[in-house]
Amino acid sequence: MFYKLQILQYIWRQIRLVRLLPYLSLFTWILPLLLFTSGNNSLMAHDEALYASRARLMFDSGNWMTPWENAHHKTPGPYWLIASFYKLFGMSDISARIPSTIAGIFSLWLVYEIGRIMLGKKIAWLAAAILSVEFLWLQYCRLSTPDVPMIFLVLLAIYSLIKTELYPKYRYFWSFITGFSLGLGFLVRSFMIFLPIIALLPYLIWEHHRHRHLASPILYLGFLVGLIPTFVWLWLSWLHYGNDSFEELLKFVVHLGFEDQNHNGRLFYIWNIPLKAFPWAFFGILGLVLTLYRPIPRYHLILVGFPLVLFVEISLFTTRFPHYSLCLYPFIALFASVGLNWLGNTYNTGIPPQFPLQKSERNILNLFTRKNLPRNLSYGFGSLGVLLVIASTIILTWGSSDIRKYAAIGLAMGFGWLILPVVWISRYHFGKKFLTARYWIAGWLIPCWLALATMGSIGMLSDYNPVLRTFLQQSAIASIVQSYPTYYVQIDQKTQVMFEFYLPIHAKQVASISQIPALSYAWIYTDQSPKLSRPHRIISTIQEYQLIQFLS
Repeated sequence: MFYKLQILQYIWRQIRLVRLLPYLSLFTWILPLLLFTSGNNSLMAHDEALYASRARLMFDSGNWMTPWENAHHKTPGPYWLIASFYKLFGMSDISARIPSTIAGIFSLWLVYEIGRIMLGKKIAWLAAAILSVEFLWLQYCRLSTPDVPMIFLVLLAIYSLIKTELYPKYRYFWSFITGFSLGLGFLVRSFMIFLPIIALLPYLIWEHHRHRHLASPILYLGFLVGLIPTFVWLWLSWLHYGNDSFEELLKFVVHLGFEDQNHNGRLFYIWNIPLKAFPWAFFGILGLVLTLYRPIPRYHLILVGFPLVLFVEISLFTTRFPHYSLCLYPFIALFASVGLNWLGNTYNTGIPPQFPLQKSERNILNLFTRKNLPRNLSYGFGSLGVLLVIASTIILTWGSSDIRKYAAIGLAMGFGWLILPVVWISRYHFGKKFLTARYWIAGWLIPCWLALATMGSIGMLSDYNPVLRTFLQQSAIASIVQSYPTYYVQIDQKTQVMFEFYLPIHAKQVASISQIPALSYAWIYTDQSPKLSRPHRIISTIQEYQLIQFLS
């Protein structure tokens, strides 16, 4: 009897291990990409340093509600999150980035879960693996910004909607999680959370007769509970700043929505997304075409409707930045996995999978699905790999030190892409039939992983301001900024934000140089130094600034 019990326990452990295997393998796949660094870290001036420095203000002052001199224009969720990790691990740029890293890992698992329900385990795992090696997504998983935490909440809401349909017995629980996630999203990203909420409306409204999500009072209750932290903050902020608290929130949204800050046209995302998600956006287009021709039952308006509506929304939004499109990247990965899996089937059989299409529709689709397409892609990217290897070798041999680091990335991706023609030739010219589509698909994933791992290892995903970092680490400079306050009259916003985070004692702004006390230290523009009438000595120079000490 005891022996039988041991066997049952062993079988149960094996079953649990099999269930956990996709999550463990995805975690193992992305973790090095999130952790590889050159050993040094420094924040990106915008927007990363803004969130990190504002969280520092809360952390240093102990005032987590109203630390600002005037009413603030954003909800405090990101600052609370980052400041909480300052409490746990101490104030540093690494601590500031942990929330996004954790949210990125959980988002990866949610993409797998959503894809598993809609598309099956194989395609779902591939989608999560592709998401990990989309450049912009990985970059923001390593930045102290609220974008990835918000996307995690949106994916959790979508997952909860799906679970509500699958398990009516637990309908109330999952409906509450849906509303709570979206309500909490307002705390994290302010009014920006309404863009994905609006993108969900086609599914929520047109499929309402089937799922009846909008008729669930528990969903609205969850949304209100998720808003409670924001309501508490708004009330305390109103007590301190008056109506300015509400006005600043609304003015900021109006400012973003109706004033073109960076002059990116309406077609900005059409070229920017393929660039930042290369090469997956092209597979995503193929996957989107296939999904449109063969809709996913029940979830078509989530898988297709949500990203299309969201794309239109951010394109119509007047202010356009690359990170505003981040919520699309999980869906690009899902579509890319569909397209790449379809090409993999073609690779295995040499014949495109058949679809129940009319002749005219088949002619359109045949533009994308000729049986030699996997071969042409293999040879095309293999040739590109050869060019990258040659160019990178030339740069390493004769290039300057500033661009040699880019050559390492080119070598990693170039050698990686050589896998594609090698696998194809080995299978179809040398009869190595064991080289199935899995090997061919790996030939797409590995080069991107190697390139991003190389970028991380040389500091391109973690050390954004090495000049300022090394300057402040100099013993002479460190002894000054750690012991004495510094002053400035006027510096550019990016430098000011970096100083607010990295200087142990906050720099103080004054109206004129005459207000700076004798024997004090100040930051001035380099071209100002010869014009100063007060006696001073130059301590050091960094880019266009000098640290000086006034002698009287």
